[in-house]
Amino acid sequence: MLKEFFPFNEKALALDQQVMALCQPEFAKLEQIRDYNQLKMLSAFTECNMAATELFGSTGYGLWDPGRDKLEQIFAKVVGAEDALVRSQFMSGTHTLTVALFGLLRAGDTLLAATGRPYDTLEGVIGIGEAGKGCGTLAEYGIQYDEAPLKPDMTPDLDLIARKAPHATVCHIQRSRGYSKRNAFTLEQIEQVVKTAKAANPDIVVFVDNCYGEFTQTREPLAVGADLIAGSFIKNPGGGIAPTGGYIAGRSDLVEKCGHRYSAPGTGREIGCTLETMREMFLGLYAAPGTVCEALKTAVYAQCLLGLLDKAPVPLYHEPHNDIVTCFEAGSAEALVGFCQGIQALSPVDSYVAPEPSHEPGYTDEVIMASGSFTTGSTIELSCDGPLRAPYMCYLQGGLNFTASRAAVLMAAQKAWLQA
Repeated sequence: MLKEFFPFNEKALALDQQVMALCQPEFAKLEQIRDYNQLKMLSAFTECNMAATELFGSTGYGLWDPGRDKLEQIFAKVVGAEDALVRSQFMSGTHTLTVALFGLLRAGDTLLAATGRPYDTLEGVIGIGEAGKGCGTLAEYGIQYDEAPLKPDMTPDLDLIARKAPHATVCHIQRSRGYSKRNAFTLEQIEQVVKTAKAANPDIVVFVDNCYGEFTQTREPLAVGADLIAGSFIKNPGGGIAPTGGYIAGRSDLVEKCGHRYSAPGTGREIGCTLETMREMFLGLYAAPGTVCEALKTAVYAQCLLGLLDKAPVPLYHEPHNDIVTCFEAGSAEALVGFCQGIQALSPVDSYVAPEPSHEPGYTDEVIMASGSFTTGSTIELSCDGPLRAPYMCYLQGGLNFTASRAAVLMAAQKAWLQA
């Protein structure tokens, strides 16, 4: 069937059949997680008495917006939070995380990055190096930064966290990998960090960057003791339908603080019009468990294929998955570019263009990105990217539909390594 529509060679088609046979048991496990999360989602919608009239948005200040309030009520129930701030005004994961950090921290406080150096774009927010310098970083507002580097096996250094936590106000955990070659942290690992930090400092606030991790398991980090989580609606929880937005969820007092940073001190979360976004955000959230499962199937397929090609994927296809990201060593700049161009060539949007490396805001190296998506920057849709630096790691994520994503991953592999 693949060859009927696209120019795959025999080497690629034979590899595809081998991969599909190996992946079937893993697909069945992912479908069990999907089914649990979808029933949990349906339960939240029904318990909260979702009404058709709440699909319509508000204008202006956005005061007394029942749809926005209901969306936040449903989301909080799904992720196990006391409260949630779910808004279309959040432009990206980095923006949402920034609002949360500025909401939680004050001058003289210390932010402890308990899982090593955060993702590249957060360096500018924190004030690490030259990124963001002079633009109002946390450091420029008198907030201190400390970090606990990961151990050589890429697991949290609990002893170091225990020593540093007493001096910190907020303990930051990054669930997904960023631009590093490690697996996403499991909920059990997150729980260990939470317990360690709180044993050393009962007043510390544990904040988890949950981007890419939502609905990959049957629980979220709040279930293992985290105080606050945040993420983007153009990633997992938006189901590939939400056009923008993000969320902050957890303890009600902390969500309230973040609400005042989201708008203005003294004004808080009562404002923020939703315009025409409500239907798409409700529908995207409802569809998210199924969409995340499609993305995870894509990841498992890619990991199995890349493993057979000796590209050292992380995670391995048969390991538990705690985010939708796969990283692997392309081996060379040419292979990295070829893989990304293969993904672009079988994307539903902009398939006729070829991505090239370029400088991107917030990144220190040239980056190549492939994303033929319906929503700009969406990473629940199939995309891949990587910095042009040795060992030429590539980060693959997303996939709204496994059948189409399977074809794109296979074409990417063919362009990078399987030319006849």
